[in-house]
Amino acid sequence: MDEPPIVVIYAHPAPRRSRVNHPLAEALAELPHVEVRELYKRYVDYDIDVVAEQRLLATAETVVLQFPVRWYSVPALMKLWLDEVLEHGWAYGPGGTALRGKSMLAVVSTGGHADAYGPDGVHGHPIGDFLLPLEQTALLCGMSWLPPVVLHDADRADPDAVALHIEHVARHLAPPPLPPETQDWPETEQTGEGA
Repeated sequence: MDEPPIVVIYAHPAPRRSRVNHPLAEALAELPHVEVRELYKRYVDYDIDVVAEQRLLATAETVVLQFPVRWYSVPALMKLWLDEVLEHGWAYGPGGTALRGKSMLAVVSTGGHADAYGPDGVHGHPIGDFLLPLEQTALLCGMSWLPPVVLHDADRADPDAVALHIEHVARHLAPPPLPPETQDWPETEQTGEGA
């Protein structure tokens, strides 16, 4: 089996209470070109298998960080994953070229309304400001930082809004269509003038 071009690093410390992220992770895991790594299920003891994670990342084209924003940051286990897996000499620094040319995408949910994230909102900054450490991490590793996909007010999102978000993210991660010259077209008989 070919390795998936998209690896989703999913971290939610309470997945049973997740109304958005857990169903999203399950839906993404059904896509043939996506592998979802559920950190809180895989590493309950916080003992991350760095070699296995690096091996998988090396095969990916896009790394998706999927999480609920918690205290203006990523959940604790995702922070540990970033600290341990993106090693100096492997992901960045001298000889650290394993992720160069790949893309990073943050798919996040917030408990607050969209208008809470802005200069006049309760949080005083746009959501992108809180994701800046991840953007800088991607750039340091030679990766492209893709515009984040955000669902605000996730705790109060109705089932239709959740379903639309899941559909949006799945479409966002769909592989691009093949160029016409590489598609498998059925063979047709050549007819007409000059044939």
